[in-house]
Amino acid sequence: MSDRDNFGAFLVGFIVGGLTGAVAALLLAPQSGEETRKYIKDKSIELYDKASDTVEMTYQQAQQTADEAVKAAESFLATAKARAEELQKQGQVILEEQKSKIEAKVKKGGKTGEEAA
Repeated sequence: MSDRDNFGAFLVGFIVGGLTGAVAALLLAPQSGEETRKYIKDKSIELYDKASDTVEMTYQQAQQTADEAVKAAESFLATAKARAEELQKQGQVILEEQKSKIEAKVKKGGKTGEEAA
């Protein structure tokens, strides 16, 4: 979670710093209008390229995180399924044992707890 916060802070600082530098350069540079327009165009292309790279990197990180989450969920599901099957088998064994005990008691003529009540 803090990696996202750090990245977000970095991105905001990067954009604000770039805009501040561009404004300062425009106000203080002794250039003609044509040179200033060319400079603005070049800087906007540069900023667009950097933003595109940042978006691509963020997308790749998000994809990697999503893939890891899917793998973890699949692993958890497999473990839970195996545990449920194990518990089902144990329950079946206990059921069969109790059923055998009740049948043996009935054959001997004894009463079960329900019959005695």
